[in-house]
Amino acid sequence: MTKRVIVTGGSGMAAKWIVKDLAERGYEVLNLDRVPMNPAIPRTRTLITDLTDAGQVFNAMAASTAGHEFDDSIRPQPIDAIVHFAAIPRIMTHPDNEIYRINVMGTYNVLDAAAKYGIRKVVLASSETTYGLVFAHEHRNPDYFPLDEQYPVDPMDSYACSKIVNEVTAKSFHARTGMDVYCYRIGNVIDVPDYANFPAFFRDPGFRKRITWSYIDVRDLAQAVRLGIEKDGLGFQIINIAADDVSSDLPTRELLGRFYPGVPVKKELGEHETLLSNEKLKQLLGWKQEHDWRMYVN
Repeated sequence: MTKRVIVTGGSGMAAKWIVKDLAERGYEVLNLDRVPMNPAIPRTRTLITDLTDAGQVFNAMAASTAGHEFDDSIRPQPIDAIVHFAAIPRIMTHPDNEIYRINVMGTYNVLDAAAKYGIRKVVLASSETTYGLVFAHEHRNPDYFPLDEQYPVDPMDSYACSKIVNEVTAKSFHARTGMDVYCYRIGNVIDVPDYANFPAFFRDPGFRKRITWSYIDVRDLAQAVRLGIEKDGLGFQIINIAADDVSSDLPTRELLGRFYPGVPVKKELGEHETLLSNEKLKQLLGWKQEHDWRMYVN
């Protein structure tokens, strides 16, 4: 049976790979975004939608997922899952209150429509910024490494705060309906052309200190999303999404000694092991990294 998935923000850098991955595996995908996908993915359609407008969201969630208006049937069919990635993706691009408003209200409207239409699965993009290091006014030390899903998150910026509010909202909708909602705290997303930047990262290892040298290849992120769609019954979950290794040619212990001296380390770390723990991702979803920077950087 064909699975029908709505992806929000599918025209963006990361989510376009999710749309591509799902479409290639036979999913029927409808993209909700403010702009069409470029280039378009065959048999996948974009519905121009403002997610901060609840009326548009409720209408879009009941729309046909058919790839073309001339298909044999364009009758709307039940939606199996929603992948919600649409958001203002960082600070310093919009006023702080607008970042907060768009990210929080867009997510509330998506979850509200999903709950009221009886859609049983939502995979939601959260962020590593929730840990409070990335967009702090000055560099901060965390309470401990590696950063895991039990960490007492304490950001000061509007973007990370909006993501924490979205996680709380997701938990409330799970409590209300029993729907599965998986919130992915995603590390720094690396598109294929971005590997050309890694030699510059290596020359200035402190540049990526704020993101604790995390990264995730867009294709490995797409795999994590697909696994989340296919894994039912986990309820409400917060899951870090990160590669197994750091985006540095220096060993993890050397990075910690130079840039985070004195921060407690809760476990024995491998030579290049990530500081954004992905153990839960592997345990719950069976995710395995397929792309690391050494495959693309000399």
